[in-house]
Amino acid sequence: MGNTRVYNFSAGPSMLPLEVLERAGAEITNYHGSGMSVMEMSHRSKVYDKIFQDTKALFRTLFHVPDNYHVLFLQGGASTQFSMVPLNLIGMTGKADYAVTGNFSNIAYKEAKKYGTINLAASSEDKNHTYIPAQEQLKLDPEASYFHYCANNTIYGTEWQYVPDTGKVPLVCDMSSDFLSRVVDVSKYGIIYGGAQKNLAPAGLTIAIVRDDLLGHELPYTPMMLGYKLMADKDSMYNTPPCWCIYLLGLVLEWLQSKGGVEGMEKIKHAKAQLLYDVLDDSKLFTCAAEKGSRSDMNVTFRTADPELDAKFVAEATDAGFVNLKGHRNVGGMRASIYNAMPTEGVEKLADFIKAFDQNNG
Repeated sequence: MGNTRVYNFSAGPSMLPLEVLERAGAEITNYHGSGMSVMEMSHRSKVYDKIFQDTKALFRTLFHVPDNYHVLFLQGGASTQFSMVPLNLIGMTGKADYAVTGNFSNIAYKEAKKYGTINLAASSEDKNHTYIPAQEQLKLDPEASYFHYCANNTIYGTEWQYVPDTGKVPLVCDMSSDFLSRVVDVSKYGIIYGGAQKNLAPAGLTIAIVRDDLLGHELPYTPMMLGYKLMADKDSMYNTPPCWCIYLLGLVLEWLQSKGGVEGMEKIKHAKAQLLYDVLDDSKLFTCAAEKGSRSDMNVTFRTADPELDAKFVAEATDAGFVNLKGHRNVGGMRASIYNAMPTEGVEKLADFIKAFDQNNG
């Protein structure tokens, strides 16, 4: 490939906007005349504090975070949130509801069982997670401390197209893989969290948006670093935060703002996904894994009827500059992850490649 950039369809860590990478590169040894890299700065310094506060403020603006929520910049990935959420919330009633619609929500469900009584409010396992359960299929416990679900399932290619109605029970949502890709009414949620390595920034940063009234309920044995209240009280600076990732998040947010913010990105990302789904639905060889009405705009999962033909497709696609299209081992086939940073041009070219492959092998 040499110096040529490929179209990277990886599910995460995924591609970042080229403009962001180039700007970070230009600033890497001397940030704004400071004489040092952001990687070398004290997180307590004035110059870094400005990066931190500006990034947090821009995130609040673009994602429309109400004043009664804290935005926390944490570490440990979404997987640490699988423990942090029950440790901080389940003590309210000792019970919680979980919807299992894929791999990561299942891990979260199993982890929560260590800390209280967990009700399986919904599961799509009966059809290998190819659909999202409807509101009327949710078995809700009115005494649950919270209801947890994962908005987008990267492995299976499904995405919740509605916000569950749980009455007075706080909603907790893992938005790792569709963060900032669509407009969200944050006031409907108690907690929204996500790892950064798909839509936001490089791996190493986790964002949690926590409603004020949910702080301070942690179980007595909650590890110090896993308490939301401590992190909120110290403005995510109890210890050294992931400084470089936060800086890059700021650059990504400025790029997102130039694209019309979350509202602008929602139109772009839906058009990209629809383009791929239309080509796949019109093809002779390919079928989509996820049911219509549950399909993800972020992760398009598809396959032919023949694993050898799938392997041929992935190999030829890689040679053509479309990389990381092999599906997850739980599903097989192919997966095109088309997060915010994937340019429309990349999706158009992949669509053309799929059409040509369909004609040449059909």
